[in-house]
Amino acid sequence: METPMLAALVITILGLINTLYLSYHAINGTAVYCLFFPDEWCKKVQISQYSKTMGIKNPYLGLGMLLAILTLLLLANQNIIPLWPAMALISFGFLFSMYFLYIQAFVIKAFCTWCVVSAMVFAGLFITQFFLI
Repeated sequence: METPMLAALVITILGLINTLYLSYHAINGTAVYCLFFPDEWCKKVQISQYSKTMGIKNPYLGLGMLLAILTLLLLANQNIIPLWPAMALISFGFLFSMYFLYIQAFVIKAFCTWCVVSAMVFAGLFITQFFLI
């Protein structure tokens, strides 16, 4: 396995761990631990109207997207499918996460540590995908 593919898989798995943490708290309705930001900021983001997309909580969407990316990357690595579906989903996820960073910064005016980590995961995947070509 080449280094860029390994990096993409590791980043994806780290993203899965992050979204599993967020999903756990979304299921239980508990507040996430807020590193680097005031606790009330994470809570503000967690309960905002932007915490759902089309009625689905964002952690669930992120978890599904990262599972799909992991599956597509593994299939592409085995030459079962082309790489472009994974790259398209990574690009979509990156744009979506940048949109949510914008919402946190300029609309909610609060950041959630784990949402920022998710954005960093998608930024890392977005950059890494150019080395996969």
